[in-house]
This record gives sequence, structure tokens and C-alpha cells, in this order.
Amino acid sequence: MPVLGTKLLKGMGFGNQLFAVIAARCLAEKNGMGYSVLSAELLEHNLDLGGKRLFFLDYGEALPEEAFPVHLSELDERIYIPDSEHDLTRGCYVAGTDESLFSLSERYPERNVLLSGNLQAWDYLAGYESRIRQWLSVNPDLDHREYARENVCILNIRGGEYAGNPELFVKRRYWLDAMRIMRAKRPDMKFLVVTDDPEAAAKVLPEVRAEHGDLAHDYTIVKNARFLILSNSSFACFPAFTGDAELVIAPKYWARHNVSDGFWSSEQNLYPSFTYLDREGRLFSAEDCRKELETYKVRTNFAEKIGRKPTKEELAEGRKQVEALHRKDLRQRAALSLKRRLHLIRQRDSL
Repeated sequence: MPVLGTKLLKGMGFGNQLFAVIAARCLAEKNGMGYSVLSAELLEHNLDLGGKRLFFLDYGEALPEEAFPVHLSELDERIYIPDSEHDLTRGCYVAGTDESLFSLSERYPERNVLLSGNLQAWDYLAGYESRIRQWLSVNPDLDHREYARENVCILNIRGGEYAGNPELFVKRRYWLDAMRIMRAKRPDMKFLVVTDDPEAAAKVLPEVRAEHGDLAHDYTIVKNARFLILSNSSFACFPAFTGDAELVIAPKYWARHNVSDGFWSSEQNLYPSFTYLDREGRLFSAEDCRKELETYKVRTNFAEKIGRKPTKEELAEGRKQVEALHRKDLRQRAALSLKRRLHLIRQRDSL
């Protein structure tokens, strides 16, 4: 039987590692292929917590890279926009599902295929929901349930390298709007931030207590939450997929929530179990978002923008817009810092 493989890379975040492994396994079965994960020790290192494992994953056949005659990259679509130096020069990732990945056994009969890419589209996982829950079944000894209460909402704020990027780091307005919606569901709702970066979380939302523990602590608190407000990070996706939250709110347009005029970065991050919040505080189902996106693509001739790099003149003008965006972000951060120092932001409904 031919094998579909994927290779984990140094520098991959935990959420990206999980998507690579789980998507490869699902796509392998959909193609009638075996599967293999190369460099699985990178993920295993994260899963080993003081001699206990968060969960036990099957990495398929142990094969060397030389066993894969076909190296295939998932469809990579980008637009070049003036919201950051990265997006101007390297492009903003906007790709959706790569439909060609469902016909690998026909395209490469009897050949092993090593697949790379973002691999975060729901279509790759669809139909395997119950099995993914089994594959990611958490070790009971590491399962934190102390905040799994009917009136507790967990906010997962992603900091780190996100915090310094105004096009990426989700603004305070998003968290306040999402909390307002949660309070409307339950007036007695309490809030707790789980984050990789307590310092960044304290700056954007100082009135809510933040916690950061080991991988098991952060992952399972998100998984067991009854209500969730997510950032645009892949870390929280699988705990949200495998949990039983009543409502999961995520940023509309995902990684470009702050700046998008209708495009998604990326379209892959439209998940049916998530409800998406826009910059005006309005909620949208994933299906509503998808319909709106298709209308946007037609209206803006979006296909013509994909892959078109800016001219020298456009690049110079774009850098001026990027600089203006950074200045605006710094002013907003300074204003929020002043409010914190003057104690104008009071703690409310925080655990």
C-alpha cells in the first residue's frame, strides 16, 4: 500500500504540529493510503510532561524521507497587501481547501507521497470527528477540570510573536465584545484568560486574571471549557474541536481580523463549530462567513489579486501605509497603558 507522509519541522508550534499529523492521517485514509509522520520526536518532546504523556499518538509507518519519491506542497495562495512588511513582500496566506489532495492515489498510483503545507482546512478532517476525539484522548492524570463550570468562560489569548504585530494581535475591542455576548447568555458569567504570554494578556485585558501553565494545563482547560473565546491561533483549535463547549467565539477573518476588508487569512480556518465575531461586535456562523466570502471574491475580482506582487511604486506607497498602521497601533497601546496606570480599568467578573 502506498503511504502518505508529512514531516514536522523545527519551529512549528504545537497547534501546527497537530494539524500536520491529524490532517495527514485523515487524508491518508480518504485516499486509501498508509501514513507516516517524519520527525515525530518534535511533537513527542512536547507531549512528554514529567514522565506522563498528554496523549498517545500513532505516527504510522516509520519511514525515512528517501522512501518518498513524490514531494508535494499543498496549494499556497497569497495576496500582497500593505498591512505589514511581511504581507507586502512575502504575501498574506489566504488559501482554502486544496481539492487535489483528495485524489492522491489516482494522481500518484503506487507511489509514496510526502506532503507539506498549512493543512488546516476542515474538509481534510470532516467525517473523522469521533476518531479525532479518540486519537487525542487526554491522559486523565493531566486533565484539568477545575474551570469546567457552567458559568465560566475561558479566553485563550495568543501573545509571543503575535503581540508586536498590529495586523495579527487581536485588539482589546474583540475581547470586550465577546465577553459582552457571553454575559448576555449568562449574567453570572466569570472569565479567565489562559495564555502563552501573561504579560501581553495583562496589557490588552488587565481586568481578567490570566494563567499560564505547562502544555497539559493550558490545553485541557481550553478543551474542558463550557464557553470559549479564542484568538487566531491554531493552538486552541483541537482542544475546541474535541471539547463540548456550548459556544466558541473566534475572530472573523482569522489572522487578519484587525485589517481585513472581507478576505480571510486563511479561508482554511473557517470551522463549522466556531462562531465568528467581526470588528463591529456582530456574530456570524461559519456558513454565513463562507457565503459572504464567495460574494466578496466575485465583487473584488479576488482571483486576479492572488500571487500578484506589488510594483516598485506600490511597494513604496505600501510601506508608508504599514508605517501609519504601526503608528496608530502605538497610539492605541499608549492610551490603554495610561488607562491601566490611572486605574481606569476595573476588574469585573474575573475569576
